[in-house]
Amino acid sequence: MLAKDFIETAEGLVFAVVENDLEQEKVLCFLRYFLINTQWQKVNTTQANDLLAEKYPHYLYYSPLKQAHCHAVDIDRVLAHHQPRTRLKNLLADKAKDNVEQDLQTLCHLFEKQGFNLDDMGVTGSILISAHNQNSDIDLVFYSREVFQQARQVTQTIIEQGNCFELSENDWQQSYDRRSCELSYSEYLWHERRKFNKAVINQRKFDLSCVSETKPNSKPLHYKKLNPIVLSVQVINDALAFDYPAVFLVKHPQIHAIVSYTATYTGQALAGEWVEVAGLLEQASDGIKRIVVGSSREALGEYIKVINEQGN
Repeated sequence: MLAKDFIETAEGLVFAVVENDLEQEKVLCFLRYFLINTQWQKVNTTQANDLLAEKYPHYLYYSPLKQAHCHAVDIDRVLAHHQPRTRLKNLLADKAKDNVEQDLQTLCHLFEKQGFNLDDMGVTGSILISAHNQNSDIDLVFYSREVFQQARQVTQTIIEQGNCFELSENDWQQSYDRRSCELSYSEYLWHERRKFNKAVINQRKFDLSCVSETKPNSKPLHYKKLNPIVLSVQVINDALAFDYPAVFLVKHPQIHAIVSYTATYTGQALAGEWVEVAGLLEQASDGIKRIVVGSSREALGEYIKVINEQGN
């Protein structure tokens, strides 16, 4: 299992995988869709938690490693494993059935023309389980940091060539409204525009995300939650900034890193920049401390923002 994969259960539930490894023979995940009269219905966080609590409480799980409540599916309850690379390969081999699939094929061919190996990418989100509609975005996944950085460069190139476009002000506003993040709109926009992980093709937004296939530590660390914290600190290494979770190593006598489980703050800062971070301080079983942003799915009151480039 890899993050961004989907798993399906016999009850007609589809969960998005959020961790590459199992915990106590369970897949850590989050409910995204459930089946109603042969149609997949997408659910938000509140709907997902309420549905599981009411009908499927066995998928609610408390992780002792993370000291956090989440969703989890026992590996023997997985009815189907939906994999982004397999899905994309099949879609590219067939004739497009709708405008969404056609835009996806066109986008992939643009990447291919830039020398990109399509075997290194996949498609997740609603397209992964054919739950998309005419307004759906395209969610592309890239399976290594090097390949992901190449994809960002290709995106910049095809924008410069006029084959794709930057998001419009309306697109950015809609993206901001969906995030419900703690940043102001102007702060959000400043950070997002320099990431080059979003663009538009044929008036349809597409996103790029990175999944590392690095095997997790054979001896996973346990984390103890300490207290909420707000801190100004310098980022000294951004090599894992687009991973899930995103990791920013920082210069601080006690705190080793900022870790973000919230997509809004992926790629948020560059090495050398100062950031203000609000999150939850944790201490690992090896004694190392970190600040977690996204201790809850909505990350209420939590954020990362650069403070030395915007005059803040």
